[in-house]
Amino acid sequence: MTTHEAVLHPSFLIDELKKNNISHIVWLPDSETNFMYNMLLEESSIDLVPVCREGETMAIAAGLWVGGKRPVVLIQNTGIFESGDSIRGLGLDINQPLVMLIGYRGWTRRGPTPDSAARYIEHILHAWDLNYYLVETDEDAGRISVAMEEAERTQRPVGVLIGAEFGSG
Repeated sequence: MTTHEAVLHPSFLIDELKKNNISHIVWLPDSETNFMYNMLLEESSIDLVPVCREGETMAIAAGLWVGGKRPVVLIQNTGIFESGDSIRGLGLDINQPLVMLIGYRGWTRRGPTPDSAARYIEHILHAWDLNYYLVETDEDAGRISVAMEEAERTQRPVGVLIGAEFGSG
């Protein structure tokens, strides 16, 4: 597969979430996730919980988790920066097994990366000692299940960097 053929369809991600019995997606919708948002509106098995700011996602996900649900968080890498204290206090300090789907805004597949959000995200995740997986194509979608298993086993947050623009199906 060449670089220009790498496509990620939201249906593959949604299938992985359903396979892992995800009950809620806590997120701040944006233009990059529009295809997935529209598909999720039609998916009755997963509830969408929109937020006003990314920092709210961790607290809402923690409340859902304490209430016996299986949430994931879906925000951009810039949202991870804004959520730092919530990740520390609610993810790491209470040992929450949370998967964070992180839009890798500015990712250029290891080419020149002028967007500082893309340049810093992996360093931030390393600084917090958070493991993460990169999903760029439909074939990579199974890494969500790997991240889910790891979050449950370690009782810690795990990241999934979504490093591709969504295709339309």
